[in-house]
Amino acid sequence: MPDTSTFYIGLMSGTSLDGVDGVLAGFGPGDAVAATLAAAYVPFPAHLRADLMALQAAGPNEIEREAMAANALAVHYADCVAQLLRQSGKAATGIRMLGVHGQTIRHRPELGFTRQTNNPALLAELSRIDVVADFRSRDVAAGGQGAPLVPAFHRAIFGDEHESRVVVNIGGIANLSILPAGAGQGTYGFDTGPGNALMDGWIHLHQQRSYDANGDWGASGRVHAGLLAQLRDEAFFRLPPPKSSGRDLFHLDWLQAALLRAGEPIAPADVQATLTMLTASTIADAISGHAPDARKVYVCGGGAENAFLMRLLRQALEGRAEVHSTAALGVAPNQVEALAFAWLARRFDLRLPGNLPAVTGARGLRVLGALYPA
Repeated sequence: MPDTSTFYIGLMSGTSLDGVDGVLAGFGPGDAVAATLAAAYVPFPAHLRADLMALQAAGPNEIEREAMAANALAVHYADCVAQLLRQSGKAATGIRMLGVHGQTIRHRPELGFTRQTNNPALLAELSRIDVVADFRSRDVAAGGQGAPLVPAFHRAIFGDEHESRVVVNIGGIANLSILPAGAGQGTYGFDTGPGNALMDGWIHLHQQRSYDANGDWGASGRVHAGLLAQLRDEAFFRLPPPKSSGRDLFHLDWLQAALLRAGEPIAPADVQATLTMLTASTIADAISGHAPDARKVYVCGGGAENAFLMRLLRQALEGRAEVHSTAALGVAPNQVEALAFAWLARRFDLRLPGNLPAVTGARGLRVLGALYPA
């Protein structure tokens, strides 16, 4: 068991806007995760989810609304931290640092900024733990996309000396990490397009549910070839890496425009099936085009719990690669991203770079994050 000075907490609330995942982990020598002592999930109440969703687009009184949402987020983050401490039996004084991503409300690296709303000062006050936040801005300042940040972490814990692998994170937006066999040379990754965001938005619009549990609603429909062709015609899918995206592009208005172009009424369940196929097919295209030698694909994030999506992805990659959950590598799929921000907090603590320029397009390696002492 590692010394208490090597324990870190990671918190992640992603594009799906469903809640915050947290892990408390110990790190041994190098980048190895020695132990994950606790994991917790704190769902967002409907009003906070609605407030965060509204901040995705311009609106009146944005500054005050964002500040109030950031305060509410900090309270939920602190609740998650308290649960992790209770589960592990550890005190706040036994945690070296806490890494928190914040909630992305705008991602415009082409304009030189990305915005993850958060109040890390309040979180430090509530948790009594040093907080590291704002991980993406330093990479953007260096000319990068600021995303995805997880490939360096994926390389550290999932890379293999003898086997080329792809790790796919399917949150609101999907991204992949390409991990060649060996010492990590050639590791890179990028956002492939929508993950769960459109599926979640569509089922909420029609059934007032926050997500399609197990993909059952999508599986009840049929993929509409014309709509799928309209959706796949988006220029983002043809862009070369490095590239990243978010709700700034993939939102329900974008979907509604494609539905109009399709030229005929489409049953809501068929739209859901088509959105699931869009996610699966664009991920499979990215893997086939950029990692043709990889024979193992490991999926994390909420999408790993969508059996219909996983089935479509396996079918799209049949004969080329096996598709598994990251649970096969010893990390539950809903813990991977939170663990990544514990790892990034540790990188900051050691003043080691957290980005990969080949992934983000930054001018070089950079130490990521800003410290808010307890």
